Amino acid sequence: MHHSVEIDGLSFSYPDGHIALREISLHIQPGEKVALVGPNGAGKSTLLLHLNGILLGQGIVRVAGMEVKPANLGRVRASVGLVFQSPDDQLFSPTVFDDVAFGPIYQGLPESEVRQCVEEALAAVSMLDYAGRVSHHLSVGEKKRIAIATVLSMKPEILALDEPTSGLDPRARRSLIHLLDELPITMLVSTHDMLLVNELFRRTVVMDEGRIVADGPTGQLLQDAALLEAHGLEKPRVI
Repeated sequence: MHHSVEIDGLSFSYPDGHIALREISLHIQPGEKVALVGPNGAGKSTLLLHLNGILLGQGIVRVAGMEVKPANLGRVRASVGLVFQSPDDQLFSPTVFDDVAFGPIYQGLPESEVRQCVEEALAAVSMLDYAGRVSHHLSVGEKKRIAIATVLSMKPEILALDEPTSGLDPRARRSLIHLLDELPITMLVSTHDMLLVNELFRRTVVMDEGRIVADGPTGQLLQDAALLEAHGLEKPRVI
């Protein structure tokens, strides 16, 4: 059985010379849900973009048993559902149905299968009634759910989410947490929402300045006040 995610010795610099990742190694088991936390500029989003080959650094990245390299990108991107921080970066079609159908159509599935994929993905995020709606008229919380549905329709093995609860009101946030909790899928979630981390993830990875500085059981790391303070994180206050 392969790991869902295997990253070994990954380094990456942006064209301006900024070093974003320094010798990152991270292994995630199938079905594991892992939080990725750290201050802005720690390299969290850069790391997520390596999972489906939007960025390609030095080192080894394997997802779902495949090496992330140009020859494999089609299969890799079908296996890793990347959900951006802003759903407006993900939603661009006339209707919700078209947005969610985009991936399966691109994969060349017949129309009946596309329809089934869309319905299953929308049902998974409790948005089945929204198929005919115009995406850009929806609330932020609704858009976030549709953005997740656009990747679920591809039946990925891994979900990579960047700040999924940012910009949500309490009710939308609560319902998104419930959704993420129920999805039976490997997840790596970058977030500043420490209450979300505490509630949803058994394992937390702390990044700072392009390095993994801690990786362990969430309960243990969130009790380590010195660690949290050193890396600009706040211990969650239970609401």
